[in-house]
Amino acid sequence: MNVIVFASRKGGSGKSTLAAHLAAHVHKATKPCLLIDADPQGSLTLWHKLRGTNEPLLKTATRSVGELVAAAKRDGIEWVFIDTPPTVAPVVEDAIRNATMVIIPARPGVFDVNAVQETILSCRAARKPYAVVINGAPAPRDEVESRIVTLAREALAKFRAPVWTGQITNRADLLLALGHGEGAKEYSPDGRAASEIGRLWAAIERSVKAIRGAGTGNGAMHKAA
Repeated sequence: MNVIVFASRKGGSGKSTLAAHLAAHVHKATKPCLLIDADPQGSLTLWHKLRGTNEPLLKTATRSVGELVAAAKRDGIEWVFIDTPPTVAPVVEDAIRNATMVIIPARPGVFDVNAVQETILSCRAARKPYAVVINGAPAPRDEVESRIVTLAREALAKFRAPVWTGQITNRADLLLALGHGEGAKEYSPDGRAASEIGRLWAAIERSVKAIRGAGTGNGAMHKAA
């Protein structure tokens, strides 16, 4: 079983958004995944209610996620996605301890980039693989990323943080899909938002295979803490 934790001290970085879109992208009746909403704000829970299908399964956690993760493993769940609050609450540290890999979303701005440092330190302390994902970014022009995204990558490099080479662009489809209780792939299968979510998922899969020793590590985006 693989546990992907979305963590960042910065509110509005896109933890819930990425968790929802990736879960919708991955979930299949034959290979179910589990969502754990550990954020009291409940954004993931709201999306799940709008979805109205009870798929993927969602559970909430306030203090710890360990028991839910253990139960998911017993139930044969392949992927668990955990959304966490932008705080130093014990549930965040517990989620990181239970993670196969931690995804740290960051918008390309000074406040978001600076905020990732504490989460990186938590991952390193727990010796958990992690990667930063640039989220809510301006659209590239002529296949060249925005200058602000480049500056964010340069700043993150100073923290020696692994950063996904792609980006999740600030696209209307991402928000419209969530409002319908859907993921980007369900809302507009051929859209650019769905394509970016698909590329992010492929990068996560490569990293997890490398972490499990089942891949070469080529194309993996994580860093082993």
